[in-house]
Amino acid sequence: MPIPNSIAIAAVSFNQNADFLKKNLDGLTDEEWVRCPDGCKNHILWIVGHVTWARSALLKRLGEDWSKPWLSLFGRGAKLDESPTYPTPEEAMLAWNESCERLNAAMESVSTEVLDAPSIQGPRSADGKVSGFVNFLAYHETYHIGQASYLRGWLGHSGVMG
Repeated sequence: MPIPNSIAIAAVSFNQNADFLKKNLDGLTDEEWVRCPDGCKNHILWIVGHVTWARSALLKRLGEDWSKPWLSLFGRGAKLDESPTYPTPEEAMLAWNESCERLNAAMESVSTEVLDAPSIQGPRSADGKVSGFVNFLAYHETYHIGQASYLRGWLGHSGVMG
C-alpha cells in the first residue's frame, strides 16, 4: 500500500534522517559516542537513544508496540545521567536499524483512519491528528540529527552533508 499523502514528506524525511545519522556515526570510537561538549550536554549515544525512543513512540501511535528495555532512559524530558546503564553504541545502532525497518513498514501499511484519529495531548500535532504527530516527529528527529552532525564536527571528524 502506498504511503498516505498526509505523511509522505515525513516518510522521506525519516529515511533521509536514517541515512544522515548512519553517516554521522561512521568512524566514531566508542569513547567519542559518550563525549560531551562542556561535559554537560547530551552526547551522541543519548541522541541516538532519544531518536530511537521517539520512533518507538511513533510506532505505538501507528499500531505497533515495539521497544527496548533501556529506551525509557532516553524518553521525553529525560536528562543525560552518568549513573544509568546505557546501551553500548552497537546495541543502540541495532535498535536504531530495527526501528528504521519497522517504521518504514508501519508507514506503508498505516490506514487513513489511524492517521485521521485525534492525537493525544503531549507532543505537538499541527492538525490535531495522528498525521500531525507523525509530521512533527519527522521535524523533531531532523533537529536531533543536526545535533549529532554538530557533535561529529566538534569531535574533529569531517562533515557528511556537504
